[in-house]
Amino acid sequence: MAHPDYDEFWKKEAWINQLHSSTVPNLNVAGFWDQEDPWGPWQIFRHAEENDPDHTNLMVAGPWFHGEWQTSVGDRIGVVPFGGHKTAVEFRKNIEAAFFRYYLHGQGSKPDWKVTTFQTGSNTWHAYSSWPPKELKSANLYLHADGSLSFSPDALGGPPYRQYVSDPANPVPYRTRPISPTYPQPEWRTWEVADQRFVDHRPDVLTFESAPLDHDVMVTGPISAVLYASTSGTDSDFVVKLIDVYPEKGQLSADDIAPAKPSGYADSLNGYELPIAMEVHRGRYLHSYEHPEPLKANQPEQWDIPLRDHDHVFLKGHRMMVQVQSTWFPVIDRNPQKFVPSVNQATAADFVPATQRVYCTPDMPSHVVLPIVEQ
Repeated sequence: MAHPDYDEFWKKEAWINQLHSSTVPNLNVAGFWDQEDPWGPWQIFRHAEENDPDHTNLMVAGPWFHGEWQTSVGDRIGVVPFGGHKTAVEFRKNIEAAFFRYYLHGQGSKPDWKVTTFQTGSNTWHAYSSWPPKELKSANLYLHADGSLSFSPDALGGPPYRQYVSDPANPVPYRTRPISPTYPQPEWRTWEVADQRFVDHRPDVLTFESAPLDHDVMVTGPISAVLYASTSGTDSDFVVKLIDVYPEKGQLSADDIAPAKPSGYADSLNGYELPIAMEVHRGRYLHSYEHPEPLKANQPEQWDIPLRDHDHVFLKGHRMMVQVQSTWFPVIDRNPQKFVPSVNQATAADFVPATQRVYCTPDMPSHVVLPIVEQ
């Protein structure tokens, strides 16, 4: 509470800053929907990668919540199945056991890959000699003021922005209300794959959606967002979500419905809005985590928001969606939207509504940067 910014207190706690080489074989494991620590394994991997002459720093990422790779099966997360794969079993048998068999017993062969992932969408395992893959090409997915989403930038003549009012007294929830305690209830484990239709109708959530894809789009590597945005306040949060929208089906097959919840459409993938990447950036730290400063009211600024590493295929017939909002409660504490010395010490009077604008012009082209691998 006494250290709201990234000061010396936190820098001393950040042991990751001391990790710049791989001195023993490391098998880092991450879940693409890890609700506990989605950043840590990738940070360890990247820092150890700075000096790894023996190529013993390895990374495995799969379609898991925190620790799901050690569960009995791992054939789905929430209602999202993995095409018959028992990913947790396959990881332990084919990757983890082989890693320890070689490095502890000298049996088998040294791993010839740098990163192995279970790619969602295609539901296939992939091994990469480098990360991100050398063959990827960055592509910008542009947000348009009419609510559409495409790989073509906005042309002249359209509205310059879309806007909404963010009210800290009525925040956007991060999962369906009522929100149960974190543990022992199971909802916490799978909130990062929750169907985002529960918020896309809210007036304080902007939704941008593409036309149905005419081909598969493979996204492999770090995703990021570049927003050009303003607020009528002097502090603000912006949350960006990249979503895979499943097609609407007239009828459902048994494969479309989660076996434990046979209640039809409510527990199916019919029109499901599956989050692929989600992250938040706080305005007071737009330029520095060490030295917060107020935003200038109604002045557009560039917001660079990293959206983590992923490996996912948006399948033909699916749509791509981006949602933008400014509250994500209570997983992220409410921003007063008025600059104060410490959000931790803000009073009720400090919390004020603010008008948020996301710009979509040739000069301020808000977009998501996708690492695309051509198939």
